[in-house]
Amino acid sequence: MNCRHCDSPLEHTFLDLGFAPPSNAYLSGEDLTKPELYYPLKLKVCCQCWLVQTEDYTQADELFSPDYAYFSSTSSGWLAHAKNYASVMMDRFGLNEKSLVIEVASNDGYLLKNFVEASVPCLGIEPTASTAVVAESLGISVLREFFGESLGLRLADEGKQADLIAGNNVYAHVPDINDFTLGLKAALKPGGTITLEFPHLMRLIEHTQFDTVYHEHFSYLSLYTVSRIFEQAGLRVFDVEELCTHGGSLRVFGCHQNDPRERAESIHSMLTKETLYGMQSLPTYNAFQSRADHVKDEVLSFLLAQKKGGKSVMAYGAAAKGNTLLNYAGVKPDLLPMVCDAALAKQEKFMPGSHIAIVEPNKLREVKPDVVLILPWNIAEEVAEQHSYIQNWGGRFAIAVPEVRVLSVFS
Repeated sequence: MNCRHCDSPLEHTFLDLGFAPPSNAYLSGEDLTKPELYYPLKLKVCCQCWLVQTEDYTQADELFSPDYAYFSSTSSGWLAHAKNYASVMMDRFGLNEKSLVIEVASNDGYLLKNFVEASVPCLGIEPTASTAVVAESLGISVLREFFGESLGLRLADEGKQADLIAGNNVYAHVPDINDFTLGLKAALKPGGTITLEFPHLMRLIEHTQFDTVYHEHFSYLSLYTVSRIFEQAGLRVFDVEELCTHGGSLRVFGCHQNDPRERAESIHSMLTKETLYGMQSLPTYNAFQSRADHVKDEVLSFLLAQKKGGKSVMAYGAAAKGNTLLNYAGVKPDLLPMVCDAALAKQEKFMPGSHIAIVEPNKLREVKPDVVLILPWNIAEEVAEQHSYIQNWGGRFAIAVPEVRVLSVFS
């Protein structure tokens, strides 16, 4: 396999999580009687451009199906993040009724609805019908297609170049990152701005966030690598911000290479941090597997200890990261019988691989578990606040990453 960006041979494995089904391929009761597809879940690191990437195995349209079950609006914290983003971008770039905002991977309209409310014209691009139909019900125009250079050129030909192109947690999901970036350039108006948010690879390594690795994530990104990809496509990064979302993310601001805007000091600062951490040094990547294995072992030990002690355990959040963790650890319903989730699209289904039943959150009040393991640790505080009533029967919250830890109830 060669690097998806620079085409250099990939000779080093960063992480090997064995075989697993796609993390968002939730199962119906009928599916449990059928064979389930497993694919290798292995990451390679390129020692030329330092792009970390999944091993080739399947096509994107097999992962992002019409009944895709991830809906961005499920998290109140993410909705607040999106609303703040829209307000800041409208102020910073003077967006108004004469502007055009394009969001790639617009999901259920969680972000663009804020621009609609402000009378800023917008267009969503979203290949999954299950989420696109929700966005359309909010008055958002949606193209139900995958994004790449051909679509970007078509939009340009139709006079639909954007003043702002937003991509929140999509850059890691595209199998051909060069083609996608060329699409951004084609669809960007002269003087326009691209913002991309993605989990920061440096934080993934620092906090042992191996559960954020799944098949739908083709790339794991640093500012150094994203800057290289942009430059090859005729774009450049002129600013960067650190975000607390998803365990530590970056928001990069991009423009055409000939744009007169100056490069912010934040770029030099972040590149220096990455270099000092060792993001362009192979030993940094070689040391990660043993750390992931340690977390996996600790999760199994914790669940076994609860079972031996007669304690009941449920999980909260049927998130993709939870599926990675449970499948790598080999957790089945005997150790974790149910997982609660607020997303209606996931309820009454089963987790891929582990076949753990997904139930509505009210099941917590009925079962009264001793321990609630929050799988999406990035929203642990939000979940604990919403369900603090478990303390009424002595229940406790726990997380597994970066280490197994019992939480104090948030009030």
